[in-house]
Amino acid sequence: MNRREIAINKLKSLGDMILEDVQAGKIPKIKVPSRGTSNIIYDENRRHYVLGDRYGTRSLGNVKQIKKIGQMLYTANFCKDLVARQKTATLRELYYISEGWEVDFADQQESNIVGEDLEVTLGMTREDLGLMPEEDGASVYGELTVREGDIEINALRSGKSGYNISPTIDEVEFVDHDVERVIAVETMGMFHRLVQEKAYKKFDALIVGLKGQAARATRRFIKRVNEELNLPVYICNDGDPWGFHIAMVIISGSAKLAHVNHQLATPDARFLGVTASDIINYDLPTDPLKDIDVLRLKELLKDPRYRDDFWKVEIKKMLKIGKKAEQQSFSKYGLEYVVDTYLPEKLEAVENQ
Repeated sequence: MNRREIAINKLKSLGDMILEDVQAGKIPKIKVPSRGTSNIIYDENRRHYVLGDRYGTRSLGNVKQIKKIGQMLYTANFCKDLVARQKTATLRELYYISEGWEVDFADQQESNIVGEDLEVTLGMTREDLGLMPEEDGASVYGELTVREGDIEINALRSGKSGYNISPTIDEVEFVDHDVERVIAVETMGMFHRLVQEKAYKKFDALIVGLKGQAARATRRFIKRVNEELNLPVYICNDGDPWGFHIAMVIISGSAKLAHVNHQLATPDARFLGVTASDIINYDLPTDPLKDIDVLRLKELLKDPRYRDDFWKVEIKKMLKIGKKAEQQSFSKYGLEYVVDTYLPEKLEAVENQ
């Protein structure tokens, strides 16, 4: 049974469960796994956040929950139609389509939450249910050939911006590749620098431009190439708490998406970004840490994802020097420096850890 058939069966089963309760003279109820902070646990073995075993029950016997159940069922029916017709809709389109329902949404945030409730209840991603985000996936450049439907696409021959990761990345087949690693960079400025300097050749790598916080499709792509193609992943980010967080979401997932981190997190990915030690050792141009940066760094020290010695040392060192730096600050030494000098030295150090 393929993913589409599984999705349709699960969506139908949700409606069947309601009908069975009605036919049996019972008050229909839906069990929804809790996504509250007390039910989000960092799993040391899996190395990412997971949901605990707490559930909430929504009942049509509770007047306050009738609308929420109605919204969930309308959304499930809409998704069933999408999947059956092999179509997709954006989250924004879902919100506007609900205007014609008996139980519409007050705003898009409410419709997004119901979509998340549906995916956590069914144990499938919203992409499996035909719902897509507005943001684009990352750009990929390097010797990778994929198949989307009947079309083959080579990421090295798709123009300077490379192959754009599809929101339906699980439907994409990896046909062939001739690379040894993946280097994901936070900004598109650095992505284009690496492409121009032919870093994909120098390091036998796929270069992935994350466009800031990586979209879900991007994280899924990175996990798939790591597991299916057995490619090591390196993440190169700015030297500040926000860059650290962007990398860590790829490595260990986010608390908000604890219910799907098993499909998104890449625990074996390595951090290749700018550290406080790099700021000192390479005498990089810097900006002073703002109060919000200091607060965020202190929060990271309490986060279980940053508990190993490397992160503790680098975060404390950044707090001590009171400075942060961008990836592109290496251009102080020339445009080619980051590819010719910094990345080779950094890769060797990380690979030998």
